[in-house]
Amino acid sequence: MIERTEYEQLLQSRLNEPRHFMQVIIGPRQVGKTTLVRMTLEKINIPYSIHTADTVKDKGWLSMIWQQERLEMQYNNQPERLLIIDEVQKVPNWSEFVKKEWDDDTWNNVNLKVLLLGSSRLLIMSGLSESLAGRYELIKMTHWTYSEMQEAFGWDLNTYIYYGGYPGAAHLIGQPSRWRAYVKTSIAEPSITKDVLETSNIYKPALLKQVFELGCSYSTKLLSYTKLIGQLQDAGNATTIAAYMQLLSEANLVAGLQKYSKDEARKRQSIPKFQVFNNALLNAYSRSSFDKAVCDPVGWGKQVESAVGAYLLSQAELLDMQLWYWREKNEEVDFILEWDGEIVAIEVKSNGERMTTGLTTFKNAYHPKQSILVGPEGVSLETFLRLDLRKLFE
Repeated sequence: MIERTEYEQLLQSRLNEPRHFMQVIIGPRQVGKTTLVRMTLEKINIPYSIHTADTVKDKGWLSMIWQQERLEMQYNNQPERLLIIDEVQKVPNWSEFVKKEWDDDTWNNVNLKVLLLGSSRLLIMSGLSESLAGRYELIKMTHWTYSEMQEAFGWDLNTYIYYGGYPGAAHLIGQPSRWRAYVKTSIAEPSITKDVLETSNIYKPALLKQVFELGCSYSTKLLSYTKLIGQLQDAGNATTIAAYMQLLSEANLVAGLQKYSKDEARKRQSIPKFQVFNNALLNAYSRSSFDKAVCDPVGWGKQVESAVGAYLLSQAELLDMQLWYWREKNEEVDFILEWDGEIVAIEVKSNGERMTTGLTTFKNAYHPKQSILVGPEGVSLETFLRLDLRKLFE
């Protein structure tokens, strides 16, 4: 097991400091949230209890375990204690119960620290926004990076580009059909059926799944929602498709990047550029094998761009950055990264792709902090996928 960056954040900065906020771990499915907690518990000196709400139906369950924890503290003269609740989103109206118990402890000076996590990012965030404002801090986890997959499994760059960053699927890459089935049925399908469908009023579930699969297959490509409708069997209108894409983005599956512009209206009206959060999603729904993919210069160029986009998308969310693309007529820049009022332009070029003047045109028009070429004639792909994106703005 490797220690992800969130490990030190949880261990040193959050659980060992005085009780101010409950801690909430969020992130996509299958990125190691539960493993992170287990590793942390091996190092802390605070008494703790872990409760899982996986099969809980009783609304009073949270109040019951909370009272049990208080009694443990009282009977054992514990000055502090840690309560960990996994799959908390499965408790009906969980946020209201958590708010009540947390506020009671605060009022009565009970030093019971709380750590919440769950498999449904959307359900967790929905509950937090409804009742718990000002009472929690988020610890965001992302898809695994190239550095992490290399350290954990010895992957080379091409393997990571194709198979992406799901550690649970890593041992299956020698059996492509089994790997695809795992990504689809154990990651993508639960993310849609348990995260998206349970949090929103989706009138056309079949349409949502079609939008997801097409969004994966079109990663790095620009396609209007109107044209996308023409490829769907259960078509809706463009507004419905846009709303579904927003939900898929919030679930860390696939996003529709908007065009960079200083005019907010133009951003909202732009044609989306589809981008997966993890290249495993692109290739799980692709018919091209790894061996064929790496031998196709044009197709592999899109794989490389998608891998860079996935890294940028996940890291941007982690670091509170924004990610765009830019295009005017025949000139374009693959990605525009924005942070604290400044922008960085990023163009991705792999072997065999022709150069464009888009980066120069954008630089002259918008004066970014930096203009970066990722590829053989610029920053190497391996270097960029290891980069702390904050350094781009120094």
